[in-house]
Amino acid sequence: MSTITPARWRHRAGALVLAAGVVVALSGCAANAAADPGAASADGTVTIGAASNGAATETTVTVAEDTALHDALPDDVESSGTLTIGIGALPSAFPPLAFTGDDQETLTGSEPDLGRLVAAKLGLRAEVQNATWDNLFVGIDGGKVDAGFSNITVTEQRKEKYDFASYRQDELALQVPADSALSFDGDPSVLAGRTVAVSSGTNQEKILLEWKTELAARGKTIDVKYYPDGNAVKLALDAGKIDAYFGPNPTIAYANKQSAGSAHETKTAGTYSGAGSSLQGLIAATTKKGSGLAEPIQGAIDELIEDGTYGKWLEAYNLSDEAVEHSEVNPEGLPLDNS
Repeated sequence: MSTITPARWRHRAGALVLAAGVVVALSGCAANAAADPGAASADGTVTIGAASNGAATETTVTVAEDTALHDALPDDVESSGTLTIGIGALPSAFPPLAFTGDDQETLTGSEPDLGRLVAAKLGLRAEVQNATWDNLFVGIDGGKVDAGFSNITVTEQRKEKYDFASYRQDELALQVPADSALSFDGDPSVLAGRTVAVSSGTNQEKILLEWKTELAARGKTIDVKYYPDGNAVKLALDAGKIDAYFGPNPTIAYANKQSAGSAHETKTAGTYSGAGSSLQGLIAATTKKGSGLAEPIQGAIDELIEDGTYGKWLEAYNLSDEAVEHSEVNPEGLPLDNS
């Protein structure tokens, strides 16, 4: 293993390095070229939580390149010298997962930061691109994005099109006002007659709609609501328009912390595995199926786990309770009947 040297930063002549915090669609919208402030320096130094405005404890680490993993990369990625990391956080931000930093430039958060650490381990320059959730997958399909690091749950349906390298447990949470008596232990019957918000096109939406179908068979229902972003959800929760919000545990834990001491405090009423009651869901780096990139990424994540960098990354974002012991390529995912 060796420390990254400037000579390892090979890239396409004339390629633009996109500023990570700039709103850039994966369809190829132009932006002014700029270095990614969160990416590794030539000596492998990466700052976790750069410009995160308190969402993370800023932590600087040095990542040693694994030349064997670099040499195992697909030819096109190795020759480019760049790992293009896709984030699906438009039009809204999702702290602490992905959001524009307090410098109004850096796309910071746990997801892009892990992508940067993996890129450094592979001896690649990290280029982070932000898009809508749907366009993130369009980017992977079309080859504009090498790997999605965007709180993507492994599902059996997605495995038909993509290869995965897992890096975090997938926990969902039910957020409620702090004075709510609602308590959720995984039994959807407690949601009968309730109004619950969820984000469209997500794994948690699929689970919630499955619960709605189950309850309908018993003559009960859940009123499912959709809002354009997290701010709209919070306003609806504060105004009593919804009883709860079903979303990613990290995002909800962060929002609860931010609401502490305010007139509208929130809390978590319960958590649920993103893969259902019988399987621990997993969040994974997502690559085009057959690209040959999942295996080197898996190896990079395992090395980051072994050398302690992974633990520092989780701790910085207060996500240590979602740690995995090792990364897996294409682990068991949410079943086809609910994926």
